[in-house]
Amino acid sequence: MIKKTLCFSNPAYLSLRNGQLVIQIPDIEKNDSVTPEFKKMNERTLPIEDIGVVVLDNKRITITTGVMEALLENNAAVITCDSRSMPVGLLLPLYGNTLQNERFRDQLEASLPLRKQLWQQTIRQKIANQEVVLRRNTDAETRCMKVWVDDVRSGDADNLEARAAAYYWRNLFPQIPNFVRGREGEPPNNLLNYGYAILRAVLARALVSTGLLPTLGIHHHNRYNAYCLADDIMEPYRPYVDELIIKIMRKHADYSELTRELKAELLTIPVLDVTIEGKRSPLMIAASQTTASLYKCFSGELRKLSYPQMEL
Repeated sequence: MIKKTLCFSNPAYLSLRNGQLVIQIPDIEKNDSVTPEFKKMNERTLPIEDIGVVVLDNKRITITTGVMEALLENNAAVITCDSRSMPVGLLLPLYGNTLQNERFRDQLEASLPLRKQLWQQTIRQKIANQEVVLRRNTDAETRCMKVWVDDVRSGDADNLEARAAAYYWRNLFPQIPNFVRGREGEPPNNLLNYGYAILRAVLARALVSTGLLPTLGIHHHNRYNAYCLADDIMEPYRPYVDELIIKIMRKHADYSELTRELKAELLTIPVLDVTIEGKRSPLMIAASQTTASLYKCFSGELRKLSYPQMEL
């Protein structure tokens, strides 16, 4: 079942009742002139087990510890945002799989050659997906991207990821001369930052559900990054976010600010259609297939990661 992604951008009071998330509007609850019947009409409930990602994007949201406990028990990811509506925090359950200890050990004992091979597969698929995005949405020549896919060696020793990224970003938004990808850069960097944060939460949630440690990456190893493995395996998924943002930019003349409408479109990322193992699937489901295949590589059952492949 595809889990729901909820975003709260207005003041709200979130509580738990009979295993249901109860959503109430504080101003209405405190207004004595409002009838109890009207208050009840403005109350909404959702089954906790149907929720996959929750985005808290308002300073006046109150959430009870009962709700937090229920969300984490059901392996939901909770994202908190700052005053600019940019995601700054990610809360995940401490355990998400009954065989977690065993799986942690397999992950910790993965050899360096195995990690390098997994990174090679990751970068090959990332560049391949980037090439398709360029071909579908721009007039840029992409033969060099295809060559780089074939030339990626174990561990990406030649750093072809960076070479491909430089070419990709230079050509992805032809209407924006000299576009530079950066967290603090000009729009559409704001859309990219928000979209990647949602994607990261989806992949981190899938890792925890599989019983893997999101902190221990196969390539990323920043000592201050608690989600190195999520950052590793989300790489081939990034082009799906990029293409969604291209579509958003075509629809909206002004995307300098993250409006509610823009965020609503970016929150469709977990249900984007992707093709994995030759079958179409929502991105959130594909993420679980990727993390499951990653564990099987750590345990020696597989040698190849299952990543989504973009098609023309």
